[in-house]
Amino acid sequence: MLKASQLTITNIRKELDVISAEMLTLIKKYNLMANSQLEVIEMARTNITDQNDYIRFLELSLEGRIYGEAAAALEKATVTEDQNNKPH
Repeated sequence: MLKASQLTITNIRKELDVISAEMLTLIKKYNLMANSQLEVIEMARTNITDQNDYIRFLELSLEGRIYGEAAAALEKATVTEDQNNKPH
């Protein structure tokens, strides 16, 4: 998990890549191929038989969402800052 001082778009993207790779391993292991994210959650609940894998699946889901929201907020702040610094 990144510390607040490490929250940059680059670092967040690296973390998301790691999370995605681990998530894909679980998706393949338990054949969680679904048409939507909501279906994947339901499939995980049903198909993941190892409690530790299920907990890790939930952790990865949450971490991915948190990092995704942090990246969106940083990007928005950067765009807003860039617009505010343009000469009028």
